Amino acid sequence: MSDRRLRVFFTVARLLNFTKAAESLHMTQPAVTFQIRQLEEQFNTRLFDRTHNRVSLTEAGVKVYSYTGKIFELYDKMEDAVREMTGDVSGVVNLGASTTIAEYMLPALLGDFKTNFPEVNIRLKVSNTEGIVSMIENNEIDLGIVEASVNNKNLDVEVCRNDELVVIVPQTHELAEKEKVTAEDLMKYPFICREKGSGTREVIEGYIHDNYNGHEIDLCMELGSPEAIKGAVEAGMGLSVMSLVTISKELKLGTLIAIPLDPPLERPFSFVRQRNKFRAHVMEDMLEFAQNYCRDHQD
Repeated sequence: MSDRRLRVFFTVARLLNFTKAAESLHMTQPAVTFQIRQLEEQFNTRLFDRTHNRVSLTEAGVKVYSYTGKIFELYDKMEDAVREMTGDVSGVVNLGASTTIAEYMLPALLGDFKTNFPEVNIRLKVSNTEGIVSMIENNEIDLGIVEASVNNKNLDVEVCRNDELVVIVPQTHELAEKEKVTAEDLMKYPFICREKGSGTREVIEGYIHDNYNGHEIDLCMELGSPEAIKGAVEAGMGLSVMSLVTISKELKLGTLIAIPLDPPLERPFSFVRQRNKFRAHVMEDMLEFAQNYCRDHQD
């Protein structure tokens, strides 16, 4: 039985969507459909129901999906065992990171990792914290690095470093001369924030809830990236709260002012992975390297 057919089946069964499976596998949709038909002919039964534009597994499909997951886990264990014997560290790590981490922390980390492990290929997916946790839960990635608390007993969560969030304003803003800013101060000005599902937004909303009992924040704009928020703040459209790691360039250029919050606001950057999933040797090497990197670059 073709290993390729099983991999195509496993991807379609996981996503329950032929179009998304084709994109994930870098194949055309007709090629994916052909591989599934070949496998169904092999078993002489349908593995998927396709009705009313919905895809679902048949009873036989559920059984094949269960065994396919075990087969690929055995493949991983076999490859890992051989690499351990030969001392070869190679393979693929499917990594996911929330936007702030992907843009400002990972480039240097991954550059150092590739220098030490040139035979390892990294596949990186970027989303907000909610999206990364969903990818972990659905086995789309091996390891996630996120910027908000994760409460899921099926996942292993390990803090890699703490990150301080500060208020950012342009030099001409009336808060620019203040040494500290309170949650109440924030309420007086238009506020620019990340989209719902963002770890940064979740942390900010929790902070305001804990430190201010008045009206809701004056949210004037929701933007999908730290760079967009910085540009809007520089243009005088409002103020925001952002990670210190995202604004080092602007602080050096003097285009933004960073003001600590009172009380201070910190949040964890955390590694997230499935608790009971087999951990390939190459993924363990990646995690250990990232852990050491975070310890060495706390400041």
